[in-house]
Amino acid sequence: MAIKRDYYEVLGVSRDCSPEELKRIFRKLAMELHPDRNPGNTESEVRFKEAAEAYQVLSDPERRRSYDMFGHAGVTAGSGEGFEGFGFGDIFDAFFGNGFSGRGQSRNVRGSDLRYDLTIAFEEAYGGVEKDIEVPRLVVCDKCSGNGAEPGTSVETCGTCGGNGQVRRAAQSIFGQVVNVVSCPACSGQGRIVRVPCTGCRGQGRVEKTKRLNLRIPAGVDTGSQIRLTGEGEAGVRGGSPGDLYVVIRVKPHQQLTRRDQDLIYELKLNMVQAALGDRIEVPTVDGPVEVSIPPGTQYGQTFRLGGKGIPHVRTGRRGDQFVVAQVVVPKDLTGDQKALLKQVGGLTGKPERVGKGFFDKLRQAISLD
Repeated sequence: MAIKRDYYEVLGVSRDCSPEELKRIFRKLAMELHPDRNPGNTESEVRFKEAAEAYQVLSDPERRRSYDMFGHAGVTAGSGEGFEGFGFGDIFDAFFGNGFSGRGQSRNVRGSDLRYDLTIAFEEAYGGVEKDIEVPRLVVCDKCSGNGAEPGTSVETCGTCGGNGQVRRAAQSIFGQVVNVVSCPACSGQGRIVRVPCTGCRGQGRVEKTKRLNLRIPAGVDTGSQIRLTGEGEAGVRGGSPGDLYVVIRVKPHQQLTRRDQDLIYELKLNMVQAALGDRIEVPTVDGPVEVSIPPGTQYGQTFRLGGKGIPHVRTGRRGDQFVVAQVVVPKDLTGDQKALLKQVGGLTGKPERVGKGFFDKLRQAISLD
């Protein structure tokens, strides 16, 4: 009789590993070794059963404590009465659903997740808003309670596959007998037969209905933000749990402000005189207009910060800042008087300009002339 390996060695974990680490390691190992991913590989099937047996014991706090104290003799798993009756498909289904279990489609199936795209105004994203949305989805048929059979009739277990949803077919080849597992033709892999389908859902167990939901959108959301509504997706099949609804937000752009994360940017157009002599100008913010002092000699691209005038963080509520970026606009169409006035300031030297006090003095003098 072969000597059983240490369960911790089988899974490749330390004896003080946490339940979370144990689960993560087994999940990865199960994906690699599952027979459905390694058809015909006897070694992988043996290793998978060994790993499943080890996880079955170590994931149970009481059995793990007993195993740590007395070894294999302290647990019943694998002794002929515990693990042998435990299908490794069951433990794999607990992690991944029934996609790899090899037991057909007779089990409950979780409902599909749904996506709903919602467009909101910039101001609504800034302050938060409540919205009513209507979501079409599949729900459990009220008439048959989801079993697909007309009320008063019963659902029968398929006699061909015994409820497994699959049948084995043997065929002879030059290599000997080959056994194929295929979907049961009698029940189409369902493991059950509905003799009299429900007239409300045509035997599907689900019908499409539109539900109105009230959605609270927190302040600070941005384009691409998602809100998850647990259990508001489509109903599961044959009693399976419902899926989730994911609301994906799209925020309309502001006409004057540009958002970068929690900060806002406003491009302030200044004429030459405002930039040279300074001015006090009213600029828009999400809280209303604010007056900004523009100092003399402001250069193109110079930035002024308005602290706390940005967008609140969706989790902390802390607001970003607003930055006012100076954009000095040079006039294109000047009148003759305007050209003469600028020539009095000087500057047509054919050399790069060095802006200094002399330039501003000339500009002030020229502007003050009648």
